Amino acid sequence: MKKNLLSCILFLVPSLCLQAQVTVTVEPASDQTISADIYGHFSEHLGRCIYDGIWVGPDSDIPNKDGYRLDVLEALRELHIPVLRWPGGCFADDYHWQDGIGPQENRTLISNNHWGGTMEDNSFGTHEFLDYCELLGTKPYVSGNVGSGTPEELAKWVEYMTSNSQSTVVNQRRANGRDEAWDVRYLGIGNEAWGCGGNMTADYYSDLFRRYSTYTRDYNGHLYRVACGGIVGDFAWTETVMRKVGTMMDGYSLHYYTIPNNWDHKGSATEFDENEYYVTLAKALNIEDFIARTIEIMEKYDTTRHIDLIIDEWGTWYDVEPGTNPGHLYQQATMRDALVAALSFDIFHRYSYCITMANIAQTVNVLQSMILTDGPRMVLTPTYHVFNLFKVHQNATWLPTSIEDNTYTSVADGRVPTIAATASAKEGKTHVALINTDLKKSQMVNLQGVKGKVVSAQVLTAKNVHTTNTFDKPHEVEPKAFTDYKASKQSTLSVKMPPCSIVTLEIF
Repeated sequence: MKKNLLSCILFLVPSLCLQAQVTVTVEPASDQTISADIYGHFSEHLGRCIYDGIWVGPDSDIPNKDGYRLDVLEALRELHIPVLRWPGGCFADDYHWQDGIGPQENRTLISNNHWGGTMEDNSFGTHEFLDYCELLGTKPYVSGNVGSGTPEELAKWVEYMTSNSQSTVVNQRRANGRDEAWDVRYLGIGNEAWGCGGNMTADYYSDLFRRYSTYTRDYNGHLYRVACGGIVGDFAWTETVMRKVGTMMDGYSLHYYTIPNNWDHKGSATEFDENEYYVTLAKALNIEDFIARTIEIMEKYDTTRHIDLIIDEWGTWYDVEPGTNPGHLYQQATMRDALVAALSFDIFHRYSYCITMANIAQTVNVLQSMILTDGPRMVLTPTYHVFNLFKVHQNATWLPTSIEDNTYTSVADGRVPTIAATASAKEGKTHVALINTDLKKSQMVNLQGVKGKVVSAQVLTAKNVHTTNTFDKPHEVEPKAFTDYKASKQSTLSVKMPPCSIVTLEIF
């Protein structure tokens, strides 16, 4: 009778008696440093990323500093952005830098043919971008025009930005108000040359890269040239560029977007079912196969690992919000996007021996942005909060993690682990991020391999996965103090994670 009663109790209250225990073990320190530049950003002349997002002009009623809107500036400063890519994207290969220098009234008015035909007045140009990077304390990453430009044009732009000589083009910069050269290190030689950057073949682009690289001279002693990778899955492109360009490049870039469905119907940013949720996470995780295969080819030609891998466009891409310009790529954000960001960082950390930079697409008002604006109003997205929680990993030592007794959700596009984890050490502190992808169930995680006391713990979650931060309700999804953990005598932390959540722990 007692045995039957016990069986009934176990059946009725499985959450108390049969809850799965997942063990996450933080392994000893590796020799890998997580480059801060993995937390880089991308800001293109697209939609309202630059105009209304970063730049409103000095005459705007929106509070600004010399034309840069202050609320966005301060929010981005909080993230400790290490590097910012500009002016594109596809826009870069239509961009002629001399259109955006000199007095504002003399700048060229052009049509942004790639992104909705919006008129571009070039009021945000070279000086505005590079000065903004100095205000942010971030390194600029300039994407050069190879598609419609010339080697001479790009060579003179590099000279204009980075030389302190007495040449005519440098004195033109001085006449435009900047005496000392800017510290520009990162230079992208073209963008998506296989597509919007010129519909080139890998052979043709490789020859062009060698030519452009020759004439973009290194005036500051550390110019770092980045070559275009191929479209997802085109490993023949990687083979060709590695074979023909080799160590003339410093970095090799890949682009990877997480799209739930297909390019014609990507899916809604906010209205999705459970299957589409897991499909999105699975597709985000598939970047690892792309990275691993690319690194394998790179190491075949670059045995000393001179060339870095750069993921200079990544993030979620959905259908635009109803009623907005299809060419402006404006989308809302939910906890699903926060989990994509966290899972992506876990992968980038693991491959940090080769990946030295990644740039989220994009910073404001476009795709998986940090910030949304509406006139004078601003709201931070769930992705912003992931970047803020994870910034502790910048320039930290990567700590491998192993997970036992994990479970998976299988969908057509792959498997999604219920629990994922990433960890690092810096300045005597260990930082651990735990990710629970389960939409409905809390998870008990036993965290092992870390010593010390939890000095800070936060959780990012929401009422449900569709919850967004809106201009009327800007604080629906944001980090909160987390206390649902308990230390044991065996140096183990028992952490009870809510469904669909990210928990970060600082241990000292």
